[in-house]
Parts: sequence; structure tokens; C-alpha cells
Amino acid sequence: MKFLRNIIDKIKPAFERGGKFGFLHSTFEAFESFVFVPNTTSKSGVHIHDSNDLKRTMTIVIVALLPALLFGMWNIGYQRHLAFGEAMTGWEMFTFGFLKVLPIIVVSYAVGLGIEFAAAQIRKHEVNEGFLVTGMLIPLIMPVDCPLWMVGLATAFAVIIGKEVFGGTGMNIFNPALLARAFIFFAYPSHMSGGTVWVAGMKDAPAIDAVTGATPLAHAAAGEMDKLPSAYDMFFGFIPGSVGETSTLAILTGALILIYTGVASWKIMLSCVCGALATGFMLNIVGGNPYMSLSPFYHLLMGGFAFGTVFMATDPVTGAQTATGKWIYGFLTGTFTVLIRVFNQGYPEGMMLAILFMNAFAPLIDHYVVAANIRRRMKRGLRKAEQ
Repeated sequence: MKFLRNIIDKIKPAFERGGKFGFLHSTFEAFESFVFVPNTTSKSGVHIHDSNDLKRTMTIVIVALLPALLFGMWNIGYQRHLAFGEAMTGWEMFTFGFLKVLPIIVVSYAVGLGIEFAAAQIRKHEVNEGFLVTGMLIPLIMPVDCPLWMVGLATAFAVIIGKEVFGGTGMNIFNPALLARAFIFFAYPSHMSGGTVWVAGMKDAPAIDAVTGATPLAHAAAGEMDKLPSAYDMFFGFIPGSVGETSTLAILTGALILIYTGVASWKIMLSCVCGALATGFMLNIVGGNPYMSLSPFYHLLMGGFAFGTVFMATDPVTGAQTATGKWIYGFLTGTFTVLIRVFNQGYPEGMMLAILFMNAFAPLIDHYVVAANIRRRMKRGLRKAEQ
């Protein structure tokens, strides 16, 4: 690493402001800070200085995503094995899925980072590390058969319209990864219906290029409760679905990493689960159709609920900031997810819409929480003055 440090120090003056390649200062600084820890510190507006910068935070989130990513790759091969009965070892299943997912990841990062670097150069700002996580989240919430050009278009929409127009990382209102998914959902619904998932066909069976398998959400929306996978299969992830959303166990592993490191809010995760369970039990009491009578615990295992709860709803930029607000924000997210699934079956994956909806109301929730705290303090102050 010392050899690399010497090379960077040698060419650095050429990329400084006023240097021969000064117009590429933002790009050079981004690569340098990615390889080495910056030697700069905040000079104002900071109460506590420590070593936890945005790059370290993003790295922890990516590590937390790895269990879901690796299992998702294996599950792609496993679903192919189930669909065609082809003998495959565990390593062959993983390799097959790896080769299907890798191009999606490459396109996501290439398009997103390209736009981020271009925006930083135009504004003459530093390149923020926020897209390091977004670039991984987008492939994990996509069907594996999503065309690469569509992934690139959705990524560009999410970065430009969802983040850069608001001022970049930390200024966006909506979660960029979910905006990418919503873009494909509404622009190309046949590729993001939430009802079917693609299963690759065998190369030696040209008459059958691929088949589609119904997801648990599709069976539930159709009232086919007898066709739902077992809770065991849904918990461990042996079901069709988007790349990173099938295994609740893998997602919970990532949740433990985020909670242990303090990167994500356990309050939002817990309240989201409580909101979904409370709404599910209420619908069980009301009754009316098979979906309303479904066990509330199934809602936690189906679709993208677990993934959204752990990695999307807890986004510190687009979620609630106050302690009380996090409880309200998470509870309503879980509530709306179940309500959308049950009462608007045209959107079987209610988690995406619920989080985006609550992203819009998160500032309002925090506003009223702060206002209520101010009123309570003023009342306490008046009582003390009267005494």
C-alpha cells in the first residue's frame, strides 16, 4: 500500500485546482478517498469527531447485504434446478446465478457512478459515497430477467431525478433504489409485476428458453392459499422472487450487522414489524376474503417485506430522524404494506409503495414530533414560573 500511496502523492499535484488536470479534481479525489482514508477533518458545525465517515458506513451496509446477495445468486440456480429437474451441485447453482446477477450489478454501478462523477465534476464538488450502497440495492430488488438496458435506464432515473436534482447525497426525499424499482414497475409493468419471476431454461432445451413461476404474493392475491410455500421455505428463501429478497434468514443476518454497528435503526425495524402484525391481526378479525384471513406472520416472509424493513425503511436520509418519529414512521410503513397488499391487489408488492409514501411524510412526522416536544417544554416552563 505504501507503493500505491507514493504513486498517488506523485501525481496528485497535477489534479489539484490549477494543475494540468485540475478539471478532474473531483474524480481523482474520489478514487483517492476510496483507497485511503482522507486526512481531512470537519472544521465547524460538528459536536463529536470520530473515525466513522460516510465511506465506512456505506461499507458496513454492503457487508450486511452480502448474505442476501450470495444466497440470491445460489437461489437463482436452485430455482432453475426445480423447474427443469436438471442435476446441479450447489456450486453449479451459485455459479449460474452469479453469472446472471453480475451484469446487473456492473450496469447499475457503471451508470450510477458515471452520473455521480459527472455531476461532481460539473458542480466542482466531492464525489459522495452514497451510491456505493444504492448501486448494490438496485440489483437485489430486481428480477434477474430484467433487461440490462432497462436497469441502466431505471438507475439513471433514480440518480438524476431522485437524488441529483435535490442536491445529491443526503438531500434526496425518496429512496433512490426504490425509485428505480418504481420506475420499472410503472413504465414496464410486465417486468416488475410482483406476481411472476423468471426461471432460466436449459441450454440444451432450445424449445424452452425460460419459464415463469408464480411468487407467494401472486398466490395470495389470487386467494390460492393452498398453493403458498411453507413458512419454512419462505423463511430460508427456497422460493421464487427478486434476487435479494427471498431469504428472510439472510436478511436478518444483515439486520444484526446493521444493528450491532449502529448503522440502522432497530426502532424502525421493530415498529415496521409491529405495524404489519397489528394490521394483519385486525384483518383476521374483520375477515371477508382469504387474503384477509392469512396469518399476519406470512406477510413478514412474503415479497420484499423483510428486505425493505431492514435496508430501505431504515435509510437515514429518507426516513424519520426523531426517536418518536421512527416508531411512527416504521409502524405506518408496516401498516400500509399490508393494506396495499390486501385491498389493492394490482400492486402485490405493497412494501415498495408503502416506503415511498412514508418517505414523503417523514419530514412532516418529525415536524409534529418536534413541535409536540416544544409545547411540552413550554408548559413545564410555565408551571415552574408559576411556582
